[in-house]
Amino acid sequence: MQNIEELKRILSSPKKVVIIPHQKPDADALGSCLALKGYLNKLQHEVQVISPTDYPQFLAWMPENESVLMCESYKETICKQIILQADVIFCLDYSDLARIAPLDTWVSQASAIKVMIDHHIDRKAFAQFELWKPEAAATAELVYDFILLMGDEALIDIPIAECIYAGILTDTGSFKYPSTSSKIHRIVAKLIDIGINHSKIHHYIYDTNSENRLRLIGFALKERLTILREYRTAYFALSSADLRNHYYQTGDTEGLVNYALSLEGIIFAAILIEDIDKIKLSFRSIGDFSVNDLARIHFSGGGHKNAAGGRVNNAKLEEVVQQFVSILPNYKEQLISV
Repeated sequence: MQNIEELKRILSSPKKVVIIPHQKPDADALGSCLALKGYLNKLQHEVQVISPTDYPQFLAWMPENESVLMCESYKETICKQIILQADVIFCLDYSDLARIAPLDTWVSQASAIKVMIDHHIDRKAFAQFELWKPEAAATAELVYDFILLMGDEALIDIPIAECIYAGILTDTGSFKYPSTSSKIHRIVAKLIDIGINHSKIHHYIYDTNSENRLRLIGFALKERLTILREYRTAYFALSSADLRNHYYQTGDTEGLVNYALSLEGIIFAAILIEDIDKIKLSFRSIGDFSVNDLARIHFSGGGHKNAAGGRVNNAKLEEVVQQFVSILPNYKEQLISV
């Protein structure tokens, strides 16, 4: 991070600070925000985490989760007020303000100093201070680095360490993705030394499924999985009716795409989900096939080389499925050569 000394100076006296994750925050986004909040609270700042949307119930265990302000329609006025009155705004786990709608307009208008901490490949510069490392395994890793850059490693207590660990655990795929470096293991060792119960965190995130979620996963595997072996590709397509019939809650499809990727011989997996006014897509790959490029070129998205997302607005699920399948011949040589 450039100008860290200037940011230290700014944060040397109490400020009104707002921390914002992306829409539908996952464990890395929310964990990074709550870890940073815990740290900045120790510096006597007035800190508010504002989420553009809700997030999965399996993240509700996180320390200070109850303090998160979710910007639902009836809370938009107070969210706007807090953002416009902030001295500093931290933007975590994204580098494009479009990912925090409807908060993006107010953040753009705010006179606050903006700090972006992120590890996604595609970056749109909007902040005065950036800690941007696409090679990082998780934004939580960068929050840990930020605290060290501030010279405050000693302030990392168990609640902060738990939130950092949750972000690292999930964004490394439980330490199986190629981004899992020796540095990551050294950080985790320090978090364990601080006193986190890593087994408990894993249980909260992965082993607290509702019956409805398990039945949705079973339905998707049996009825909504398509395998295209000529392209080494598999995908799910879930309609709004599918979700409604299984009493869908935010987070119920989290990780579902990985089941398709676990098939022998499959190196590219996708899930297409029908939402109110859009079709959301999530992509995963193995090896050198870049889903970030595919998402960026065809679906107004992006992310990482092996994990990315996209969307198509105001479209029918069947149309987007057809569009997805129709582009696969363009990538066949890459897919079969990996």
